[in-house]
Amino acid sequence: MLLWHCALMQGGEPGAACCSRVKSMKGMAQTTTDKKAVCNCVKEATNWYASLKDDALKALPSKCGVTLLDTPISKIVNYDV
Repeated sequence: MLLWHCALMQGGEPGAACCSRVKSMKGMAQTTTDKKAVCNCVKEATNWYASLKDDALKALPSKCGVTLLDTPISKIVNYDV
């Protein structure tokens, strides 16, 4: 899973492996449809990591130095609208 390395950060600074995954997600999200798919995939994956806090998830792109999406990554955002 893409976020496995990020699940352990607990709101701290993400490591190189986590940021590598975040940058990979950016590469997968080229079109609006792709972006929605990536966001929904991340949202679904967060269910496996109960300890991953939503505010830490939202901060991942900026902490990794990338602009990922127009909408913040979140456990609660509906990306299908």
